[in-house]
Amino acid sequence: MDLKAETREFLATRRARITPDKAGLPAYGGNRRVPGLRREEVAMLAGVSVDYYTRLERGNLSGVSEEVLEALAQALQLDEAERTHLFHLARAANASGAARSRARSTQAPSLRPVVQRILDSMQGAPAFVRNGRLDVLGANLMGRALYAPLYDSPERIATKPVNSARFQFLDPEPARAFWGDAYERIAHDAVAILRAEAGRNPYDKHLTALVGELSTRSEDFRRLWASHDVRLHRTGTKVFFHPGVGRLELQYEGLTLEADAGLRLNVYTAQPGSPSDDGLKLLASWAATTLPDHSETATAHERTND
Repeated sequence: MDLKAETREFLATRRARITPDKAGLPAYGGNRRVPGLRREEVAMLAGVSVDYYTRLERGNLSGVSEEVLEALAQALQLDEAERTHLFHLARAANASGAARSRARSTQAPSLRPVVQRILDSMQGAPAFVRNGRLDVLGANLMGRALYAPLYDSPERIATKPVNSARFQFLDPEPARAFWGDAYERIAHDAVAILRAEAGRNPYDKHLTALVGELSTRSEDFRRLWASHDVRLHRTGTKVFFHPGVGRLELQYEGLTLEADAGLRLNVYTAQPGSPSDDGLKLLASWAATTLPDHSETATAHERTND
Protein backbone atom coordinates (compact mmCIF):
# COMPACT_ATOMS: atom_id res chain seq x y z
CA MET A 1 0.00 0.00 0.00
CA ASP A 2 1.08 3.59 -0.69
CA LEU A 3 1.06 4.95 2.86
CA LYS A 4 1.19 8.61 1.86
CA ALA A 5 -1.69 8.17 -0.58
CA GLU A 6 -3.70 6.31 2.09
CA THR A 7 -3.15 9.16 4.55
CA ARG A 8 -3.82 11.92 2.03
CA GLU A 9 -7.08 10.44 0.78
CA PHE A 10 -8.32 9.47 4.23
CA LEU A 11 -7.86 12.98 5.64
CA ALA A 12 -9.26 14.63 2.52
CA THR A 13 -12.41 12.47 2.52
CA ARG A 14 -12.97 13.06 6.25
CA ARG A 15 -12.59 16.82 5.76
CA ALA A 16 -14.96 16.83 2.79
CA ARG A 17 -17.86 15.36 4.74
CA ILE A 18 -17.95 18.02 7.50
CA THR A 19 -19.78 21.23 6.73
CA PRO A 20 -19.02 24.45 8.63
CA ASP A 21 -22.39 24.09 10.32
CA LYS A 22 -21.45 20.63 11.65
CA ALA A 23 -18.16 22.06 12.90
CA GLY A 24 -19.86 25.02 14.59
CA LEU A 25 -18.26 27.51 12.22
CA PRO A 26 -19.90 30.39 10.35
CA ALA A 27 -20.22 29.74 6.61
CA TYR A 28 -19.22 33.05 5.02
CA GLY A 29 -20.52 33.46 1.51
CA GLY A 30 -22.62 31.02 -0.44
CA ASN A 31 -20.07 29.93 -3.04
CA ARG A 32 -17.67 27.57 -1.30
CA ARG A 33 -15.42 25.68 -3.69
CA VAL A 34 -14.99 22.65 -1.41
CA PRO A 35 -17.76 20.28 -0.24
CA GLY A 36 -16.70 20.39 3.38
CA LEU A 37 -14.25 22.31 5.52
CA ARG A 38 -11.33 24.20 4.08
CA ARG A 39 -7.84 23.22 5.16
CA GLU A 40 -7.45 26.45 7.10
CA GLU A 41 -10.67 25.69 9.00
CA VAL A 42 -9.44 22.24 10.01
CA ALA A 43 -6.11 23.76 11.04
CA MET A 44 -7.88 26.33 13.22
CA LEU A 45 -10.07 23.66 14.86
CA ALA A 46 -7.03 21.45 15.52
CA GLY A 47 -4.89 24.30 16.82
CA VAL A 48 -2.10 23.92 14.25
CA SER A 49 -0.83 26.12 11.47
CA VAL A 50 -2.30 25.87 7.98
CA ASP A 51 1.11 24.88 6.61
CA TYR A 52 1.43 22.09 9.16
CA TYR A 53 -2.04 20.70 8.47
CA THR A 54 -1.39 20.91 4.72
CA ARG A 55 1.74 18.83 5.25
CA LEU A 56 -0.29 16.22 7.14
CA GLU A 57 -2.99 16.08 4.49
CA ARG A 58 -0.36 15.58 1.82
CA GLY A 59 0.40 12.31 3.56
CA ASN A 60 3.40 13.27 5.68
CA LEU A 61 2.75 12.08 9.25
CA SER A 62 6.43 11.85 10.12
CA GLY A 63 7.07 13.11 13.63
CA VAL A 64 3.45 13.94 14.40
CA SER A 65 2.65 13.85 18.11
CA GLU A 66 -0.24 12.06 19.81
CA GLU A 67 -1.55 15.44 20.96
CA VAL A 68 -1.81 16.67 17.39
CA LEU A 69 -3.43 13.43 16.27
CA GLU A 70 -6.02 13.73 19.06
CA ALA A 71 -6.72 17.34 18.12
CA LEU A 72 -7.05 16.36 14.48
CA ALA A 73 -9.42 13.52 15.35
CA GLN A 74 -11.63 15.95 17.24
CA ALA A 75 -11.53 18.58 14.50
CA LEU A 76 -12.56 16.02 11.88
CA GLN A 77 -15.11 14.42 14.24
CA LEU A 78 -13.64 10.95 13.76
CA ASP A 79 -15.40 7.99 15.31
CA GLU A 80 -13.50 5.29 17.20
CA ALA A 81 -12.67 3.26 14.10
CA GLU A 82 -11.47 6.34 12.19
CA ARG A 83 -9.40 7.59 15.12
CA THR A 84 -7.76 4.16 15.45
CA HIS A 85 -7.07 4.17 11.71
CA LEU A 86 -5.41 7.59 11.90
CA PHE A 87 -3.16 6.44 14.72
CA HIS A 88 -2.27 3.28 12.79
CA LEU A 89 -1.30 5.36 9.77
CA ALA A 90 0.89 7.58 11.95
CA ARG A 91 2.54 4.59 13.60
CA ALA A 92 3.35 3.08 10.21
CA ALA A 93 4.68 6.42 8.94
CA ASN A 94 7.03 6.70 11.92
CA ALA A 95 8.25 3.11 11.88
CA SER A 96 11.95 2.63 11.32
CA GLY A 97 13.26 1.10 8.12
CA ALA A 98 14.11 -2.09 10.01
CA ALA A 99 10.60 -2.30 11.43
CA ARG A 100 9.10 -1.89 7.96
CA SER A 101 11.34 -4.63 6.60
CA ARG A 102 10.29 -6.96 9.41
CA ALA A 103 6.63 -6.18 8.74
CA ARG A 104 7.05 -7.04 5.06
CA SER A 105 8.78 -10.34 5.78
CA THR A 106 6.85 -11.49 8.86
CA GLN A 107 4.22 -14.12 8.21
CA ALA A 108 0.82 -13.36 9.71
CA PRO A 109 -0.15 -15.77 12.50
CA SER A 110 -1.75 -19.04 11.52
CA LEU A 111 -4.39 -20.84 13.53
CA ARG A 112 -2.85 -22.71 16.45
CA PRO A 113 -4.15 -26.25 17.12
CA VAL A 114 -5.37 -25.24 20.58
CA VAL A 115 -7.58 -22.56 19.02
CA GLN A 116 -9.07 -25.12 16.61
CA ARG A 117 -9.80 -27.37 19.60
CA ILE A 118 -11.59 -24.48 21.29
CA LEU A 119 -13.64 -23.96 18.13
CA ASP A 120 -14.52 -27.65 17.93
CA SER A 121 -15.64 -27.67 21.57
CA MET A 122 -18.28 -25.01 20.76
CA GLN A 123 -20.96 -27.34 19.45
CA GLY A 124 -24.12 -25.27 19.84
CA ALA A 125 -23.10 -22.08 18.00
CA PRO A 126 -21.41 -21.27 14.69
CA ALA A 127 -17.90 -19.98 15.35
CA PHE A 128 -14.87 -19.18 13.25
CA VAL A 129 -11.55 -17.34 13.43
CA ARG A 130 -10.64 -14.76 10.81
CA ASN A 131 -7.80 -12.36 10.19
CA GLY A 132 -7.98 -8.71 9.12
CA ARG A 133 -8.06 -9.72 5.45
CA LEU A 134 -11.34 -11.58 6.10
CA ASP A 135 -9.73 -14.98 5.59
CA VAL A 136 -11.58 -17.68 7.55
CA LEU A 137 -8.64 -19.55 9.09
CA GLY A 138 -10.69 -22.10 11.01
CA ALA A 139 -14.26 -22.92 11.96
CA ASN A 140 -16.24 -25.40 13.98
CA LEU A 141 -18.74 -27.68 12.27
CA MET A 142 -21.58 -25.21 12.81
CA GLY A 143 -19.48 -22.36 11.42
CA ARG A 144 -18.55 -24.46 8.40
CA ALA A 145 -22.26 -25.22 7.91
CA LEU A 146 -23.36 -21.60 8.27
CA TYR A 147 -20.78 -20.46 5.73
CA ALA A 148 -21.48 -23.33 3.32
CA PRO A 149 -22.10 -20.94 0.37
CA LEU A 150 -18.61 -19.48 0.84
CA TYR A 151 -16.99 -22.92 0.98
CA ASP A 152 -18.95 -24.06 -2.07
CA SER A 153 -18.29 -20.93 -4.14
CA PRO A 154 -16.46 -21.44 -7.45
CA GLU A 155 -14.43 -18.35 -6.53
CA ARG A 156 -12.89 -20.15 -3.58
CA ILE A 157 -9.18 -20.81 -4.14
CA ALA A 158 -8.54 -24.39 -3.06
CA THR A 159 -5.04 -23.73 -1.71
CA LYS A 160 -6.09 -20.71 0.37
CA PRO A 161 -8.57 -20.02 3.18
CA VAL A 162 -12.13 -19.05 2.40
CA ASN A 163 -12.32 -15.27 2.11
CA SER A 164 -15.63 -13.52 2.68
CA ALA A 165 -14.67 -10.44 0.61
CA ARG A 166 -13.87 -12.59 -2.43
CA PHE A 167 -17.25 -14.28 -2.06
CA GLN A 168 -19.00 -10.94 -1.60
CA PHE A 169 -17.59 -9.22 -4.67
CA LEU A 170 -16.59 -12.02 -7.04
CA ASP A 171 -19.61 -14.30 -6.56
CA PRO A 172 -22.31 -11.64 -6.11
CA GLU A 173 -25.45 -13.60 -6.99
CA PRO A 174 -24.99 -16.29 -4.29
CA ALA A 175 -23.80 -13.53 -1.93
CA ARG A 176 -27.01 -11.55 -2.50
CA ALA A 177 -29.06 -14.68 -1.88
CA PHE A 178 -27.10 -15.40 1.32
CA TRP A 179 -27.32 -11.89 2.82
CA GLY A 180 -30.58 -10.69 1.28
CA ASP A 181 -31.47 -7.04 1.82
CA ALA A 182 -28.33 -6.55 3.93
CA TYR A 183 -26.06 -7.28 0.97
CA GLU A 184 -25.06 -3.63 0.40
CA ARG A 185 -24.36 -3.04 4.09
CA ILE A 186 -22.31 -6.24 4.32
CA ALA A 187 -20.36 -5.16 1.24
CA HIS A 188 -19.63 -1.74 2.74
CA ASP A 189 -18.58 -3.29 6.05
CA ALA A 190 -16.27 -5.78 4.33
CA VAL A 191 -14.44 -3.02 2.49
CA ALA A 192 -14.28 -0.87 5.63
CA ILE A 193 -12.70 -3.76 7.55
CA LEU A 194 -10.11 -4.27 4.78
CA ARG A 195 -9.37 -0.54 4.73
CA ALA A 196 -8.83 -0.56 8.50
CA GLU A 197 -6.48 -3.52 8.09
CA ALA A 198 -4.55 -1.61 5.43
CA GLY A 199 -3.88 1.08 8.03
CA ARG A 200 -2.92 -1.41 10.70
CA ASN A 201 -0.54 -3.31 8.45
CA PRO A 202 0.16 -1.40 5.21
CA TYR A 203 3.02 -3.76 4.32
CA ASP A 204 0.88 -6.92 4.15
CA LYS A 205 1.61 -8.25 0.67
CA HIS A 206 -1.33 -10.67 0.83
CA LEU A 207 -3.72 -7.81 1.58
CA THR A 208 -2.26 -5.77 -1.26
CA ALA A 209 -2.79 -8.70 -3.63
CA LEU A 210 -6.38 -9.19 -2.46
CA VAL A 211 -7.25 -5.50 -2.84
CA GLY A 212 -5.62 -5.48 -6.27
CA GLU A 213 -7.63 -8.48 -7.43
CA LEU A 214 -10.94 -7.16 -6.11
CA SER A 215 -10.29 -3.69 -7.55
CA THR A 216 -9.58 -5.22 -10.96
CA ARG A 217 -12.58 -7.53 -11.03
CA SER A 218 -15.32 -5.65 -9.14
CA GLU A 219 -16.65 -2.18 -9.88
CA ASP A 220 -18.59 -2.25 -6.59
CA PHE A 221 -15.39 -2.90 -4.68
CA ARG A 222 -13.56 -0.05 -6.44
CA ARG A 223 -16.38 2.35 -5.60
CA LEU A 224 -16.50 1.39 -1.94
CA TRP A 225 -12.71 1.30 -1.58
CA ALA A 226 -12.53 4.90 -2.80
CA SER A 227 -14.73 6.03 0.11
CA HIS A 228 -11.91 5.35 2.61
CA ASP A 229 -14.44 4.32 5.26
CA VAL A 230 -13.18 2.14 8.12
CA ARG A 231 -15.05 0.01 10.63
CA LEU A 232 -14.49 -1.97 13.82
CA HIS A 233 -16.36 -5.27 13.71
CA ARG A 234 -17.10 -6.27 17.30
CA THR A 235 -20.76 -6.97 17.90
CA GLY A 236 -24.09 -6.79 16.12
CA THR A 237 -26.84 -8.73 14.38
CA LYS A 238 -26.76 -10.39 10.97
CA VAL A 239 -29.48 -12.07 8.96
CA PHE A 240 -28.53 -15.03 6.77
CA PHE A 241 -30.60 -16.92 4.22
CA HIS A 242 -29.04 -20.34 4.43
CA PRO A 243 -29.70 -22.67 1.48
CA GLY A 244 -30.37 -25.60 3.78
CA VAL A 245 -32.32 -24.12 6.71
CA GLY A 246 -33.66 -20.75 5.58
CA ARG A 247 -33.63 -17.43 7.45
CA LEU A 248 -31.38 -17.07 10.49
CA GLU A 249 -31.22 -13.87 12.54
CA LEU A 250 -28.09 -14.19 14.67
CA GLN A 251 -26.23 -11.99 17.13
CA TYR A 252 -22.46 -12.04 16.86
CA GLU A 253 -19.58 -11.17 19.15
CA GLY A 254 -16.05 -10.62 17.88
CA LEU A 255 -13.40 -11.56 20.43
CA THR A 256 -9.75 -10.60 19.97
CA LEU A 257 -7.26 -13.45 20.38
CA GLU A 258 -4.67 -11.71 22.52
CA ALA A 259 -1.95 -14.28 21.81
CA ASP A 260 -2.44 -14.06 18.05
CA ALA A 261 -2.10 -10.52 16.72
CA GLY A 262 -4.72 -9.67 14.14
CA LEU A 263 -6.92 -12.73 14.70
CA ARG A 264 -10.52 -12.56 15.91
CA LEU A 265 -12.92 -15.23 17.09
CA ASN A 266 -16.49 -14.61 15.89
CA VAL A 267 -19.36 -16.46 17.55
CA TYR A 268 -23.01 -16.44 16.45
CA THR A 269 -25.96 -17.14 18.73
CA ALA A 270 -29.75 -16.82 18.47
CA GLN A 271 -32.31 -15.48 20.91
CA PRO A 272 -33.47 -18.48 22.99
CA GLY A 273 -36.86 -19.75 21.90
CA SER A 274 -36.85 -17.74 18.66
CA PRO A 275 -37.36 -19.19 15.17
CA SER A 276 -33.64 -18.64 14.58
CA ASP A 277 -32.86 -20.70 17.69
CA ASP A 278 -34.84 -23.53 16.11
CA GLY A 279 -33.00 -22.78 12.87
CA LEU A 280 -29.62 -23.32 14.56
CA LYS A 281 -30.81 -26.71 15.80
CA LEU A 282 -31.84 -27.53 12.24
CA LEU A 283 -28.46 -26.27 11.02
CA ALA A 284 -26.72 -28.68 13.41
CA SER A 285 -28.75 -31.58 11.98
CA TRP A 286 -28.08 -30.36 8.44
CA ALA A 287 -24.35 -30.18 9.15
CA ALA A 288 -24.26 -33.64 10.70
CA THR A 289 -25.93 -35.23 7.68
CA THR A 290 -24.49 -33.06 4.89
CA LEU A 291 -20.91 -32.23 5.83
CA PRO A 292 -18.07 -34.69 6.34
CA ASP A 293 -16.66 -35.07 9.83
CA HIS A 294 -15.06 -31.75 10.72
CA SER A 295 -11.96 -33.29 12.26
CA GLU A 296 -11.21 -34.91 8.90
CA THR A 297 -11.96 -31.85 6.78
CA ALA A 298 -10.18 -29.12 8.77
CA THR A 299 -7.37 -29.18 6.25
CA ALA A 300 -4.15 -27.23 6.25
CA HIS A 301 -5.43 -24.40 4.09
CA GLU A 302 -8.13 -23.69 6.71
CA ARG A 303 -5.48 -23.45 9.41
CA THR A 304 -3.16 -20.99 7.69
CA ASN A 305 -3.66 -17.60 6.11
CA ASP A 306 -1.08 -17.89 3.35
